[in-house]
Amino acid sequence: MAMTNHLPYQTNRINSCLFKFSRNFFGFCHTKAMRMLFFFLLFTSQVFASKDTSHLDLLGEFSGRISHINEPAALLRIKVDFTNLKYLNTRDRVEFWDQTYPAQRCTSFVVGKSNDYLLLKVPNYEFCERFMFMALGTYLHFYSRDLVNNLKMGTEVLDILLKRRLALEGQVTRETREVDIHIEKVNAVNGRFEVLRQKLLAEWQKELSDLEEDRTVNLRNLENARAKLNEVDKKLEIYRIEDENLKVDRWALDPKLYLKK
Repeated sequence: MAMTNHLPYQTNRINSCLFKFSRNFFGFCHTKAMRMLFFFLLFTSQVFASKDTSHLDLLGEFSGRISHINEPAALLRIKVDFTNLKYLNTRDRVEFWDQTYPAQRCTSFVVGKSNDYLLLKVPNYEFCERFMFMALGTYLHFYSRDLVNNLKMGTEVLDILLKRRLALEGQVTRETREVDIHIEKVNAVNGRFEVLRQKLLAEWQKELSDLEEDRTVNLRNLENARAKLNEVDKKLEIYRIEDENLKVDRWALDPKLYLKK
């Protein structure tokens, strides 16, 4: 009955919080994509809240043996062996009974725990002793509604973590694929730039060849021009005209007399 009332309360509380959040959130959701993301998160949270967790009620029951009794302090140290012990917290309420009188249950509270032991505080220890045999080694059954509630919250956390793990596995797969095809990408880039290199090399060789051809033509033209220049110089020498036909001459023994002949 407690389970039936507890789940709608969680659902209403989550929906109320989401409604309050939505009033503030829509002030920032200016785009259609942001609004679609918000509705997806709202739907996901409602799925979590409405998930059937009735099977967790069975996990609220466990068993153990009394390993130590402190009567003045009303403390019982219980040897237990179950993995879900980690979901029991300090101050959680635990009911216990023995096989002789299963209808008679005592109430206790967790005051400490380790990997294999629970330390329980029994407020009505003297009353419990009247109908329950409590001694070292006594085998007892336990039930905790707080353990069930903690398991339900743990289940929701596990669902979220599993979805996150699934998303991260997908990311790991994508990144692994990207790493694996890195060499292929490098080879593709090298091949593309090798083609460009060959093309540039061919253009470079063509430019050098064109320049060499131009140099050959220029040398040929230079030689032709020099040959024509020499030919013109010879013709100029042949057809040169002097200003006078007389030449200046002097007698070697007469430094002052100059004669033209």
